[in-house]
Amino acid sequence: MSKKREIILLNISGKDRPGQTSALTEVLAQYNVNILDIGQAVIHQDLGLGILFEVSAEAESSPILKDLLFKAYEIGLNVTFTPITEKQYNDWVSRQGKERFIITLISRKLTAGQLAAVTKEIHQQKLNIDIITRLSGRIPLDRQEDHAKSVVEMSLRGKPVDMEAMKTRFIEISGSTGIDIAFQKDNIFRRTRRLVCFDMDSTLIQAEVIDELARKAGVYDQVSAITESAMRGEIDFNESFVKRVAMLKGLDEAVMKEVAENLPLTEGVERLFKALKQYGYRTAILSGGFTYFGNFLKNKLGIDYVFANQLEIKDGKLTGRHVGDIVDGEKKAELVKLIAFKEDIHMEQVIAVGDGSNDLPMIRQAGLGIAFHAKPKVKASAEHAISTNGLDAILYLLGFRDREMNL
Repeated sequence: MSKKREIILLNISGKDRPGQTSALTEVLAQYNVNILDIGQAVIHQDLGLGILFEVSAEAESSPILKDLLFKAYEIGLNVTFTPITEKQYNDWVSRQGKERFIITLISRKLTAGQLAAVTKEIHQQKLNIDIITRLSGRIPLDRQEDHAKSVVEMSLRGKPVDMEAMKTRFIEISGSTGIDIAFQKDNIFRRTRRLVCFDMDSTLIQAEVIDELARKAGVYDQVSAITESAMRGEIDFNESFVKRVAMLKGLDEAVMKEVAENLPLTEGVERLFKALKQYGYRTAILSGGFTYFGNFLKNKLGIDYVFANQLEIKDGKLTGRHVGDIVDGEKKAELVKLIAFKEDIHMEQVIAVGDGSNDLPMIRQAGLGIAFHAKPKVKASAEHAISTNGLDAILYLLGFRDREMNL
């Protein structure tokens, strides 16, 4: 009876030092084995290395294992060997065609409770975790950095049992534990996003500009109430826009400059745009607010496109009217397509970010649509949400690591 090939899983653990992987693979190289799979991770200077290798039918595994044990002892590592049958190996190979997904967990401080809740849902959805990677930098125990983040990315394989139920559960976990959870298909588009379109008010800035102008005009309470109702989707955006702009009649043009210079940027905005610019992304503001303030941010952050509403001004005063078409939800969606076409970018490569119901059309049609600190209706309708972190959390959804950005 002819001898069969042997498949062996080698597991190595111990204190991480330079040259260990090299020393062990040199042993395997002497016997000319085939490497079928390999994976390595280092957590707090502790090494975990796995090598799945094949010994041909003409060779013997005993001297290989003996030499590996000797070398591991010599360099201070522990090793175990597990024989793998051909059936087990073929079953493993057959699963490689399954769908793959990425889950990104973004928290101020990652807790065991957060991780337990997420991984429990992953298990209940019959998904398998292949790889877990930390994307954020290391946080010293005795110093909490301003707006610090703890970010982990998981690579999953399989098909969720109930995608909608999983999404609902992730929203619940996010709300109860203070963690942002993004679930994406792991495909070529996820790694090649090229255009990012932002709402302005309550997204790039922590204010609604029209409310700030209304404050200066002495009609804040009336305008703010209409703004909130419109963002919740309770009244038509265009109707609310006309009503609010009419209340600004007579406001001095100079007030706009004063308001613009005091607009509070959202947490993480400058870091986000520095990274996007550095890595060649195109960016756009698509706002139901006003062009004057969009252009102010364009110059400050280096944004490529601005589309918003033009206020009519005569004799240095606001007339209470606007010029041209209103940029509402449908217009935003139309503009996203227009910019993508101009830049020769596939819609799957587009990211759209906003907080209000008038942002939903562009969020839904983008390859990656994000509800940012959004109203409940918007958050429930969007595929992805960032609710507990700054706008620079978007970088982690793209797979960026802190050490790569150096920002």
